[in-house]
Amino acid sequence: MSTPPQTPSNGVPHAVLPALQVETDVNLKPYNTFGLPAVAKRLVRIREAADVRRVVDHPELGRAPKFVLGGGSNLVLTRDVDAVVLKVEIPGIRLLEERDDAWIVEAGAGVVWHDLVTWTLDHGYSGLENMALIPGTVGAAPVQNVGAYGIEVKDRLEAVEVMDLITGRPALLPADVCRFGYRDSVFKHSDFGGLAGKSVITHVRFRLPKPWQPVLGYLEIERKMAETGISAPTPRQIYDWIVAVRRAKLPDPAVIGNAGSFFKNPVVTAEQCKDIIGRDPGIVHYPMPDGSVKLAAGWMIDACGWKGKTVGGAAVYDKQALVLVNKADARGAEVVTLARAIQESVYGRFGIRLEPEPVVV
Repeated sequence: MSTPPQTPSNGVPHAVLPALQVETDVNLKPYNTFGLPAVAKRLVRIREAADVRRVVDHPELGRAPKFVLGGGSNLVLTRDVDAVVLKVEIPGIRLLEERDDAWIVEAGAGVVWHDLVTWTLDHGYSGLENMALIPGTVGAAPVQNVGAYGIEVKDRLEAVEVMDLITGRPALLPADVCRFGYRDSVFKHSDFGGLAGKSVITHVRFRLPKPWQPVLGYLEIERKMAETGISAPTPRQIYDWIVAVRRAKLPDPAVIGNAGSFFKNPVVTAEQCKDIIGRDPGIVHYPMPDGSVKLAAGWMIDACGWKGKTVGGAAVYDKQALVLVNKADARGAEVVTLARAIQESVYGRFGIRLEPEPVVV
């Protein structure tokens, strides 16, 4: 008599789960947009949610530390990665539900973010256009709460599907439990109930509102409106404008390695901003609904004379000081050294400590 398949704690028999394909000594340079050298000792491609269960149930990988990798667009690699790299490549976009007040669109975590934005507009679902051309994947977007030109992921997120890295069980997390902040979420923290290193995002659901209302309050959009004479742009026009603006001032990672905006725009009190304006009247700043003020980090870095400066193969992009680039076979340590020098310079002049956006490993 044959022995029945062993059933793990998540209730899925081992016999129904195909064996994982584990790659060893994988060069991660193609998998991070900075193009920094590093090697993953072991890498598993997550192409469906069940692959996470397969990792959890694996006799060796299940107990090993994990490192979740999406598009690698928010990452500075300074060393080889000993943890098991879970390369999330889950595809697919679909309209999950149409409600009276919104469309609910679901996308796999491995979908390229800009492809999702384009798909929604092509299908008549507006609301993500201000975040066009942000690098990275859908699964990474809630982690960082990415945003641009007045919209953040939290403004459009319905729920996040995750797989637990201990039990292998799925969960659907509504937006209100994701603890979103400025470039922050529950997925970036491991303490106090944080989910960093404890779960993998497999799918993300977005709530795209009806009726659509444009978000126009940024200088670049206002300039486009003035140039074109269009006072009531369509979602596609806003999309086209933002794509043009980003391509004009930001480097294409396929041409020159970078991780997009390297520093967060600092948020200060109105009183702090008034003090800084008293010393630097030209500083670019944006009043926030809660009375605080967001300062343009790129303007401050440029004012300190960093545009075009280099440390080894790392450099400050000569068209946008907020972006650090891999100019000539940079190593992660050179990027970090350059970033720290910029932080000290800005702090010395403005009394503001800039916080990096990318994760440094």
